[in-house]
Amino acid sequence: MRVDLLTREYPPEVYGGAGVHAAELVRALRASIDVRVRCFGAPRDEAGTRAYAIPSDFDEANPALSTMAVDLLMAGDAAGADLVHSHTWYANFAGLTAKRLHGIPHVVTAHSLEPLRPWKAEQLGGGYRLSSWVERTAFEDADAVIAVSEGMRRDILRAYPDLDPSKVDVVVNGIDLTDWAPSHDADAVRALGVDPERPSIVFVGRITRQKGLPYLLRAARLLPPEVQLVLCAGAPDTDEIMAEVTALVDGLRAEREGVVWIDRHLPRHELTALLTAATTFVCPSIYEPLGIVNLEAMACGAPVVGTATGGIPEVVDDGVTGVLVPIEQADDGTGTPLDPERFVRDLAEALTRVVGDPARAAEMGAAGRRRAETHFAWDAIAARTIEVYERVLAR
Repeated sequence: MRVDLLTREYPPEVYGGAGVHAAELVRALRASIDVRVRCFGAPRDEAGTRAYAIPSDFDEANPALSTMAVDLLMAGDAAGADLVHSHTWYANFAGLTAKRLHGIPHVVTAHSLEPLRPWKAEQLGGGYRLSSWVERTAFEDADAVIAVSEGMRRDILRAYPDLDPSKVDVVVNGIDLTDWAPSHDADAVRALGVDPERPSIVFVGRITRQKGLPYLLRAARLLPPEVQLVLCAGAPDTDEIMAEVTALVDGLRAEREGVVWIDRHLPRHELTALLTAATTFVCPSIYEPLGIVNLEAMACGAPVVGTATGGIPEVVDDGVTGVLVPIEQADDGTGTPLDPERFVRDLAEALTRVVGDPARAAEMGAAGRRRAETHFAWDAIAARTIEVYERVLAR
């Protein structure tokens, strides 16, 4: 079996969970089958991997158009594959086109859904209508759709009611338990501006509406004064969200000490040291299909305080590996809390409760590591993915 895996993100150009998933899935799949990677960006040295730059005629085009131009190149080169597997709308057009061009099946993995990210219209303008069309068409035409959680499967069928439910399978995200493991390095933590002797709450994520960072920054005003807030946050979607977050951080720093903002991509050894030293990790997302970042924190032995939305409740065992924060959300696709102030208060209360009991927090962190080992190992996830491929090919 030869599978061409199509993705925008692939190491070293990884910006979010979809890129992490693609890299780890490829590594696990290649133990059993022939996988050719087709990705965006600069040339890669990895065997069986080809990257595609944006054609020069599209350098100034709307980002959605330039994405589709790259997809056409990827689709053309998929000749000879038995099956194509695309990840996110950025590569869905390549998979859709390759299926039609070469007469081969197309499998889609859904890491997020365009209808549930309407704020992207700020970023893409009219391109958001294109990305939404690409996603809908690819999903409805695909031979199988893989959801990364049961919550994501429900969202897919709600967003695309014409999709045959029998074609939607759940194969969860995974975690490399060797790369992501407790790493006790107090010097590395101090070098990042964090005091390992004080309680700390760590956030890791892009500066985008779905990650809920503004709600966390408002909740931080209610935290005990000795608690440090560590933000590993960068890659803003828009100038507007960056300005909002900057203003909130500046205001918070005027009120309290221990607000550390790291706006660069941390090497893994620094990030694992930071997560290991954390009293708790926090995921205040208002939209999260699963949340690989939560698995990374759990694998490092950190408890997780996360929003009870999307796939997060399938990762965080409430009261055992962390705490779930309740939220009532608008059903208009934005996920906006119906009562933002209550959500902020509930988030602050949950964080205060966890950091206020370090022994209990450590117990939940240890339980989180065990849960990662038991439920989210990549070899089992690769085997489940191959089952989907085999069923599609058998049809």
